[in-house]
Amino acid sequence: MTEFDYAHKNTQEGERATKTAPFNKPQVEEEIRALRLNAFKEEIPVSDDETLCFLQTVLAALKPQNILELGTAVGVSGAVMLKICTGAHLTTVERDANFYKSAVENFKSLGLAERVTAIFGDAGEEILNLPEGTFDFIFLDSAKVQYIKYLPRLKQLLKKGGVLAADDVLLFGYVTGEEEVPKKRKMLVEHIKEYISAVTDDDELYTTVLDIGNGVALSVKK
Repeated sequence: MTEFDYAHKNTQEGERATKTAPFNKPQVEEEIRALRLNAFKEEIPVSDDETLCFLQTVLAALKPQNILELGTAVGVSGAVMLKICTGAHLTTVERDANFYKSAVENFKSLGLAERVTAIFGDAGEEILNLPEGTFDFIFLDSAKVQYIKYLPRLKQLLKKGGVLAADDVLLFGYVTGEEEVPKKRKMLVEHIKEYISAVTDDDELYTTVLDIGNGVALSVKK
């Protein structure tokens, strides 16, 4: 088994289950389904069914041309987005060397490599090198503690009317109080709460926080 730097056990079985989860199933091609199942087995953090279903539905409606993803993992969510948006280009950033290598190989095997700019590096540094006003859709699924730090730059990268989807903002129910916050997670929860407050109070954004999967904050730039 490949050793990944920040794989965790909250993948297929450990995700927060909402009441709507049984109804929200993604439509995933067999090749991508196989990649997801393998990722779950290796405890790699890829999107749960409900979040992926939401992502597919939103992108089918928006049809963005330029997508930015922070947190590639092994390329599953990126591949799903490109399959929905057949004319789109994906720029995706990953800091883990093994994840990055696997993602590049997976995009190639799925015939998507020509529509992907895969960047190996720290998201906070790499977003500074991207052109402003470029992206129709941003999927934020990287280090949760950094969400609040990234927000000002991500707003600059979005086009007017562009959408920012931040995943895992309810963090296994810790943020909502459903589950007791472990001592080592308290600071992380506070940072996520800061992000939620920032996007919901921002006069330049329309934002709603959705109780699906581990929570998604969906923001639209005015």
